[in-house]
Amino acid sequence: VQLQASGGGLVQAGGSMRLSCAASGRTFSRHTIGWFRQAPGKEREFVAAIASSGSNKNFADSVKGRFTISRDNASNTVHLQMNRLKPEDTATYYCAFSLISGATMRKELYRNWGQGTLVTVSS
Repeated sequence: VQLQASGGGLVQAGGSMRLSCAASGRTFSRHTIGWFRQAPGKEREFVAAIASSGSNKNFADSVKGRFTISRDNASNTVHLQMNRLKPEDTATYYCAFSLISGATMRKELYRNWGQGTLVTVSS
């Protein structure tokens, strides 16, 4: 499964943005897909994940209540809807697929990161 994140850009604090993760490969629907982000000088950190069925989701505490995650297995796409954005959400966002089922936040279990998409939130 090859993944590509898109949809980033510049937004003002308090605004919204929707990221997309497009996948190729027939096994997409079997995999948990996760979103991670990396700010300059910082470690890559977990943001959200959605299991294969779409019913099991997980969010980092820092984004709970502001971000939602959804998937469309028919179009091999996962979306990350980001609302009430803050300057500290500024980062490059990556999507990847998990080696295990369930919406794990363990970064070491994710593969095929691909190129990320930059999100910049201005204050």
